[in-house]
Amino acid sequence: MDLAFVPLIAGIVGILFAVYLAMFVLRQDKGTAKMQEISGAIQEGAVAFLNREYKVVAIFSVIIALILSFAINWNSGVGFIVGAIFSGAAGYIGMSVTTRANTRVASIASEGTPKALSLAFRSGAVTGMCVAGLSLLGLGIFYVWFRDPTLMVGFGFGACLMSLFARIGGGIYTKAADVGADLVGKIEKGIPEDDPRNPAVIADQVGDNVGDCAGMGADLFETYAVTAIAAMLLGWFLYDQNVSYIIYPLMLGAVAILATIIGAFFVRIKEGQGITSGLYKGVYATAIVAAICFFFITKYIVNDMGLFYCSLIGLAIAPLLFMITEYYTATRFSPVKNIAKASQSGPAINIITGLANSLVAPAFPALVICAAIIGSFAVAGGAAFFADTSNIAAFNSGLYGMGITVMGMISLTGMIIALDSYGPATDNAGGIAEMAGLDPKTRKVTDALDAVGNTTKAVTKAFAIGSAALAALTLFAAYIQEVKIPLSAFNLGDPRIIVGLLIGGLIPFVFSSSCMMAVGKAGDSIIEEVRRQFREIKGIMEGTGRPEYGKCVSIVTGAALKGMIFPALLAVLSPLLVGFLLGPLALGGLLMGSIITGLFLALQMTTGGAAWDNAKKYIEDGNLGGKGSPAHAAAVVGDTVGDPCKDTAGPAINPLIKVMNTLAILFAAAIVAGSLL
Repeated sequence: MDLAFVPLIAGIVGILFAVYLAMFVLRQDKGTAKMQEISGAIQEGAVAFLNREYKVVAIFSVIIALILSFAINWNSGVGFIVGAIFSGAAGYIGMSVTTRANTRVASIASEGTPKALSLAFRSGAVTGMCVAGLSLLGLGIFYVWFRDPTLMVGFGFGACLMSLFARIGGGIYTKAADVGADLVGKIEKGIPEDDPRNPAVIADQVGDNVGDCAGMGADLFETYAVTAIAAMLLGWFLYDQNVSYIIYPLMLGAVAILATIIGAFFVRIKEGQGITSGLYKGVYATAIVAAICFFFITKYIVNDMGLFYCSLIGLAIAPLLFMITEYYTATRFSPVKNIAKASQSGPAINIITGLANSLVAPAFPALVICAAIIGSFAVAGGAAFFADTSNIAAFNSGLYGMGITVMGMISLTGMIIALDSYGPATDNAGGIAEMAGLDPKTRKVTDALDAVGNTTKAVTKAFAIGSAALAALTLFAAYIQEVKIPLSAFNLGDPRIIVGLLIGGLIPFVFSSSCMMAVGKAGDSIIEEVRRQFREIKGIMEGTGRPEYGKCVSIVTGAALKGMIFPALLAVLSPLLVGFLLGPLALGGLLMGSIITGLFLALQMTTGGAAWDNAKKYIEDGNLGGKGSPAHAAAVVGDTVGDPCKDTAGPAINPLIKVMNTLAILFAAAIVAGSLL
């Protein structure tokens, strides 16, 4: 059998497992009529937003596909369209199941935590398996068709652009709604977070799904796709188009699908056991099974144990990032407790302490990534490279080894997204339990699941950012090979390199500013609308008047779609302008500058925002005065500041740096031929 068909078949198996999980979830009890009504409103809002977002993306996609087809080749244009469709479909399908799972999780929560956890995880695993399965399916189809990874870059770019829109649009939506609901509902009116009297409550529930489910799905879909393509490109360039080194990254992904399916059955707990440990059992089981499979795949295809060790380094990165991020964001550790304690002195001290915590949080993840890079070169390039860095053969081996390290890390994508998409299901379940007036026992279970969901969303974002940075480095290495400029040419004595580094380092900041401003403007509109409804609709606070939920959903949808245009244009136009005006060396500097600042800024924003969020929840659990206390009011302000950091600007940096890198590879030949400098 032709090995090229194995990844394609593995992708189909992953999709079929997702179908099995979805059928299991949808067979569960939907709860009372009131619960179904609330869940239906969330589904309707989420689908309406994605439909409008995808229409905007479709316009951009058609224009870009035509440009690629005429400026590059038709293969890139077709690949771009398919990549965008597959990426959007992965998030759409997963979100559709998650928005239907929420009421079912709330219903089964009355039977205890173990059953609720199992159902919530399985709903999230639908997204995870769709992402991994569709990624492999698309990559497998194009490799079988083209047999040339240089013609597959368009597929990665399509996935990147869809991810960029999903992250920006979904992030603006979810945080604008959250800000409006929190500041008016909690601070001004003193009502609970998911109180049905709050006009923005449905928009807030919708946001959890379009941001964390559809957004993360599209994000890691494109990371998976571009990582595999970049590793295949390195095999193509560095090993004289040796088929074994080209197909090897896809084979790692194929066996990881099997490992993920096995690992999913390990996610279970008994009553009284820790929810987090139950979820992490699935991650560890997946990693162990994957490691065993990687050994045999490596022996059979390339017979290079150095590359097997590189794949193990990749598998080890995920749990290390998990532990570090959990320390900075979980309520049981000192960073979050210190932010909560600072809230007793008011919102200013809360924000100062939270900012200090966020600024130091990227340190250890960055060191882990540094160790992974050095380790990859050490085991793949060997001592020969460190003894003589001009040894081209050793350098090439190390470069390819780094690509395999990233592929080993990203092979856990299916399980990681399952952990992330578990969060919106439990968050919505808690909201439905509150709004439908379920008994306190049920709400206690959903609150416990939701609290863990906040931490899993934080650690999965760290995984996404770490993998994005490493994937971008691999793409940068592929770009160097594509433009055929030796790495030694990228030195700080060339002013073009300096200018490129500075512009590249600046872009994530301008990009993040635009995203944050969009959240602020949209949030302001929601705040005014919520205040208007409380003021003009009689009986809302007494529970006799019905808020106009749809009005808030409509306002935040329009604001999100408008706010995502400039950041997307910045990501697409900046590398092209720098490349054609200043040349391939300056573009290389831009790519490296954006990777470095993007990594640190994304980690700082996502970790800091999660810590602010959990500091608020720590107080709401009855500590330091509990709900309604001055400390709680200060913590809500801190959480509101952190929300657009962790769910809008920070995560959107991932696709930003990969869009620029894939564009650089696509237009490398044209830039070399047509640049002004």
